[in-house]
Amino acid sequence: MTRNPNLPSVLAVTDPIKVALLTDDPLLRAGLSSLLAQVGSIDVVERDGAEVALWDAGNDASKTLARLAELRTMDMPVVAVVGDPAHTAPAIAAGARGVVLRDQVGPGIHAALAAVRSGLTVMDTQLANTLVPHQPARTDAPKGRGELTERERQVVQLLSEGLSNKLIADRLGISDHTAKFHVNGVMMKLGASTRTEAVVEAMRRGLIKL
Repeated sequence: MTRNPNLPSVLAVTDPIKVALLTDDPLLRAGLSSLLAQVGSIDVVERDGAEVALWDAGNDASKTLARLAELRTMDMPVVAVVGDPAHTAPAIAAGARGVVLRDQVGPGIHAALAAVRSGLTVMDTQLANTLVPHQPARTDAPKGRGELTERERQVVQLLSEGLSNKLIADRLGISDHTAKFHVNGVMMKLGASTRTEAVVEAMRRGLIKL
């Protein structure tokens, strides 16, 4: 994941994301429209008024590479939805700023769209592994930073779904105070000043799935 330091991070926190949903598949369009409505802080708009495009590569894998040429004509950041991990590198090469697998699209898509709008490049862990060989964990990593506990991993996954501290507490069966404690711990370990920054950093480190 890369960051453009010239773009204000506050944009991803305060403003609804204007998303153009570009797909020829009516079933996928209906499913994505419903998902984006449930996620909140997202407005599905026409292409001319969008800040980010959620673009579908289609079901026919044999035509995907040819269709990726469409990305070069886009005048906005694009998150590409692909059906095959092998299409990750071609999508990035064609100009996609984010790539997600068709069967992995979930509530975390909000974090991906927010990150791309803020100047980042994102993809889920499975796709990232097709581009970068797995590296063993460093044994000399600082103890107080980046090593999330299993509970903290659960908390940051719920943060990616946009849940409040109270809803996180309800989901995990813990007190509001304990949920707040875990959220603060996650933000500290990830070096984040906001919940959105924590989610984006967790995505970069492969700690959560979309």
